[in-house]
Amino acid sequence: MGKNTKYKGYTAYSYLEANKDYKRFKMISPLDWVEDYYIPLKEEEETRAQKFLEDEINISLHDHPALLPENLDKDLDAYHREGREYLAYEALSKSYLDAVFDNMMDGACTITSKNGWKWSDVIYDMGMRFCDLAHQDFIIKCEKVHDIIRAKKEGKIALIPSAEGAAMIENELDRIDILYGLGIRLMGITYSESNALGTGLKEDRDGGLTSFGHKAVERMNKIGMAIDCSHCGTQITLDVIKASKKPIFLTHIGVKELWESNRFAPDEVFKACADKGGVIGVEASPHTTLTYDDRVHTIEPVMHHFEYLVDLVGIEHVAFGPDTMYGDHVGIHHAFEDKLSIKETEGAADYNEVKYVKGMENPTEANINIVRWLVKHNYSDEDIKKIIGGNVLRVLREVW
Repeated sequence: MGKNTKYKGYTAYSYLEANKDYKRFKMISPLDWVEDYYIPLKEEEETRAQKFLEDEINISLHDHPALLPENLDKDLDAYHREGREYLAYEALSKSYLDAVFDNMMDGACTITSKNGWKWSDVIYDMGMRFCDLAHQDFIIKCEKVHDIIRAKKEGKIALIPSAEGAAMIENELDRIDILYGLGIRLMGITYSESNALGTGLKEDRDGGLTSFGHKAVERMNKIGMAIDCSHCGTQITLDVIKASKKPIFLTHIGVKELWESNRFAPDEVFKACADKGGVIGVEASPHTTLTYDDRVHTIEPVMHHFEYLVDLVGIEHVAFGPDTMYGDHVGIHHAFEDKLSIKETEGAADYNEVKYVKGMENPTEANINIVRWLVKHNYSDEDIKKIIGGNVLRVLREVW
């Protein structure tokens, strides 16, 4: 399953000599380490789903489409310190994605720092990844909307470099321009920790957007960098929406009404985002988009969050940012529990821990199953087109 159209077999950093020019790690077999699962469909539904996957533009609003080491306990720290994250070219080629917002290492970017989010480490991470991209011809480094259109026409994938938080710009507005110049096209305002722009999620009080944060929003509007508030608290998100002259994204998030979590937002945030023309991407990272009625994380509770948002703000403002990767995502959460402030931001309610999210385990599976689920639940052609790509393209045309 998957398009695999223009992929010719390239693997990450294969232009170098492994274990001479760089340390090579044994990576997980991305589509085999767990049993894949595709929503069963009737014959006529199969035909319809395949048409959406092949003919329409499919966009993931938030993912980490990289490979993880097979042995996380042994190799994870060294893998990140090496500074060469392996993009999963072959696995991506088996999706039907035409564009993916790639958030790279983000808080796990610990090349020189134990805590991540350092300017030099982020630049190092970007440089290594973009050097790798420059040596292949299947992934297009996306800068404008026409790159997404071109990727669709040519059977390739547009990769949109993104950053989940802005801590690394410190108090330097011009660093936003530098990041844009290097390729970043979407950036979050804060992550779980506070920075110069505003309050982080794990703080007891949400102080909102700072004076510097207002300047940063203005600069991002001016240069055409999309804004994300997925890891921002309620007040700071409302402040950003008000301050921005353009729509914003909540690229990977869930509904607080369905599952209490600091990572999720109340209805007023979603309404404010939609009223400004923005788009909300539904999250599927392990143990996030659960519901009180469904505490085992599979694709089903994820879609409950989706349906809630559609009813709340309308189909024109909802998409998917699954926040998946190729490998043991739960293992990553345990390994980076402190660096990613997972305990401080997750919900307090009990849930059943799973090894992976069935139906949304990786970017390939998530892309295909989102379409299959929408077809199975009789969404109209026009609505499916909006959800899987059209809504995101509409905002990008306005913001970029």
